[in-house]
Amino acid sequence: MHLKKLGLTAALAAALSTSAVAEDKVLNVYNWSDYVDPAIITAFEEETGIKVNYDVYDSNEVLEAKLMSGGSGYDIVVPTGAFLERQVKAGIYAEIDRTKLANYSNLDTVLTEKIARHDPDNKHNVPWAWGTIGLGYNEAMVKERLGDSVALDSLDLIFNPEVSAKLADCGIGILDSPAEVVSVALNYLGLDPNSEKKSDLKKAQQLLSSVRGNYKYFHSSKYISDLASGEICVALGYNGDVLQSQTRAEEAGLNQKIEYRVPKEGTLVWFDLMAIPSDAPHPEAAHKFIDHMLKAESGAGIANYVYYAVANKASEPLLNKDVVGNPGIYPSEEVKATLFTQNAHSVKFDRLLTRAWTNVKTGR
Repeated sequence: MHLKKLGLTAALAAALSTSAVAEDKVLNVYNWSDYVDPAIITAFEEETGIKVNYDVYDSNEVLEAKLMSGGSGYDIVVPTGAFLERQVKAGIYAEIDRTKLANYSNLDTVLTEKIARHDPDNKHNVPWAWGTIGLGYNEAMVKERLGDSVALDSLDLIFNPEVSAKLADCGIGILDSPAEVVSVALNYLGLDPNSEKKSDLKKAQQLLSSVRGNYKYFHSSKYISDLASGEICVALGYNGDVLQSQTRAEEAGLNQKIEYRVPKEGTLVWFDLMAIPSDAPHPEAAHKFIDHMLKAESGAGIANYVYYAVANKASEPLLNKDVVGNPGIYPSEEVKATLFTQNAHSVKFDRLLTRAWTNVKTGR
C-alpha cells in the first residue's frame, strides 16, 4: 500500500511536470493595438516553440478593469507608467527576475531612472516604448480652413473654441483617455497637469465642454486610419500612431500629407511598460518573451515599425534614419524640457475624473 502511494505520488508529480512544460509552450499577451511588428512575434515563436496568443486594447482604463477583476489569464501586459504605479501598489504584478533576462543591460539607464519614479528599482517592469501625446493633422485640410494665422504646433487647434470650430467640418478626433487628456488640458490652462484639486478639474472640464461640439469622436485608435484617409483633419493622439497614419497614407497613395507636432505649450511624455500579472499562468514564458523584446533587433523592429522610441540603447545603430532623425519620435533636448510625466491618481480623484469625462463625452 505504501509503495503504491509512492508510485501514485510519482506519477502525479510527473503529470504535473508534463503539464507545466506544456503550459510553458503558450504565452498570452495583452498589448496596445498596432504596437508591434508581427515578424517579431513570429521570430519568438520559432526560436522558443512557444505559441503566442496576442490580444489588444486601446486604453489603460480597459486594461485596468480587466486586471482589477482578477484571473485575466494574461502573462504579459503593457500599462503606461502612472497606471502601473498604482497597480503595483494593489499587488497586481509579480517581480521581474532579472537573472532570466540576459539582454537587460541593453536598456538606457537615463530612461529607466525616470521610469523608477513609477516603480522603485523597476522591480515590476521592463520598458516597451515611450513617446508623447501631441497633434496629428492633415496639413492641406487644416490650412484650407485656417490659413497661416494659427500655429500648427499649438493646442489652440483643439482647445480654442473659435479655432476648433473652423475645423469641425473636416473632423477632430480626441483620445478616449481621461487621465491623459485632462492632464494635457490642465497644462494648457497653465495649471499643474497632475493636480487633483476639484477646482482645477472643473476648469479642465469646462474647457473640454466648451469645445466638445467641435469634436467628431473620442477614440484611442480610430484616428490612425481616419487621418490617413482624410476622414478627420486633426487628432490629439500618440506620436507613433500619427506617424503610422502618415506612412499608411503614403503607401496607399492617398495624397494626404499627415504631420505630427509636439505642442509648444508642452505635453505629456509616457512610458509603456511590460509587466507580468501576479497570477500569470506562464511566468517562465513571460520572462523569455521579455528577454526576446530586449534584443537589439527586437527594439529596432518595434521603433522602425510603429514609430515610437524605445529605451534600448543597443537598438540605436539599427534604427532607420527616418525614425532616429524624426523629432516627433526622438525630440530635441529643448522640446524634452517642455514634457511632463503623469502621476498615479488617487482612487477618489479617479471617481471624480470618470464622472467629469462622462459628462464631457455626453455633452452634459
